[in-house]
Amino acid sequence: MNIYNLKAEKVGSFNLPEQFSEEYHPDIIKRAVLAIQSHKRQRYGADPLAGKKTVANISKRRREYKTSYGHGISRVPRKVMWRRGRQFGWEGAFAPGTKGGRKAHPPKSEKIWDLKINLKERRKAIRSALAATFDKELVEARNHILPKNFPFVIDSDIETLNKTKDVENALGKLGLKEELMRVNEKRVRAGKGKMRGRKKISKKGPLLVVAGTCPLLKSAKNIEGVDIAVVDKLNAELLAPGAFAGRLTIYTQKAIERLEKERLFI
Repeated sequence: MNIYNLKAEKVGSFNLPEQFSEEYHPDIIKRAVLAIQSHKRQRYGADPLAGKKTVANISKRRREYKTSYGHGISRVPRKVMWRRGRQFGWEGAFAPGTKGGRKAHPPKSEKIWDLKINLKERRKAIRSALAATFDKELVEARNHILPKNFPFVIDSDIETLNKTKDVENALGKLGLKEELMRVNEKRVRAGKGKMRGRKKISKKGPLLVVAGTCPLLKSAKNIEGVDIAVVDKLNAELLAPGAFAGRLTIYTQKAIERLEKERLFI
């Protein structure tokens, strides 16, 4: 793998660690992504008293006053709207299927949405997604606009940049200018979500992977569509948004070295 500096000049090359030799397993990657997304899902449920806040008691004893027996009507719970002696004006209530009644099986807040995945399986999914980031066909299938010299690793000097403008210039010199323009275009969301505070949606752009805490974590955060992550915090969703592997990922040299030295995700 070739190493390029911030001026897009080749400064060396090296062999990738074994994590990038994993086969492409889209089914395992999807399982890992869905497990991560399930942990973000907020629980919801109906009010336990929903549909039960009315007096709708009709006695089931045949010889008791105010019963539905002998009137040729079904024995569902009812509420009295008017009465004339022994004659009652009833309306069905409380039971499922009646106006204003409860639901038969409402959503319950105690339901557990979390999906589980085995530790070795999760690590295998991350390795598979890592390998897919250097597969040119998979990256192009995600509609990324690739530089001519892709794939490559960038010199660790980029981690010292503390201004967003400098980061944008460096990415532009590396051939990512068109890609940044692509993700900068937002479009209006389809459906009712646009009325709920999320009118526009943006595209996923490049992922920058660094070795540890550095100024780049803040300076690259405000670039539209660009995500940045420390190498030991990588997960399947970052590497394969929407469970589709092959995200355009730029690794720093130190990040690759740490991946190999600490044998991460093995």
